[in-house]
Amino acid sequence: MVLDLKTGTTTVGVLTPEAVILATDQRVSLGHIAYDDETNKLSKITDFIGVTNAGSVGDTMTIVRYLKSQAKMYEIEREIRISTKALVTLMANILSGNRYYPFEVQFVVGGFTGQPELYEVTPFGAILKRDKFAVSGSGTEPAMTALDLGYSENMSEKEGIKLAIRAISAGKRRDIFSGGRSVNVMVIDQKGIRELDEKTVEKISKEGN
Repeated sequence: MVLDLKTGTTTVGVLTPEAVILATDQRVSLGHIAYDDETNKLSKITDFIGVTNAGSVGDTMTIVRYLKSQAKMYEIEREIRISTKALVTLMANILSGNRYYPFEVQFVVGGFTGQPELYEVTPFGAILKRDKFAVSGSGTEPAMTALDLGYSENMSEKEGIKLAIRAISAGKRRDIFSGGRSVNVMVIDQKGIRELDEKTVEKISKEGN
């Protein structure tokens, strides 16, 4: 039997009035082995749209590459950026079209098209628009508990980042397939995408509530 690299994974998205925050753990597993603990499971599709990856590494990379190329072609042909909703619809169509031989993936998609937006896309192509937060991966239960307890509709961007880090940390503590040395964090607002470095994440996580 050939084993596939998988991201057992805890990934979350948190929506605030000014931005959407995506965060993930860093562990990749190969069967029962923790194969890598420094993997970035965040992917930048455009300057204003990012996704988290959960599932088969090969499948997620294939879809991410295709989405990047299609988003670029869309921009060249129409001379406007693809919207978050259009990108999510394209992703869902790809997954739905392969439902009889499905990709082993689940995505959380964050973007800014006039306002921050957050979606989940299931392995069979269902689109779930989220108004507060989104979670995927094997660490969903502990992460969702942290989000339920900590989420506030009017929270600031920094508060959203802290909450996302807490949720991923909860998944890493309680889910054996989630882990890694740090937490990857991506912030998407009206200025575009920025990813936080490890030192910044560590500093924010130590600040507490």
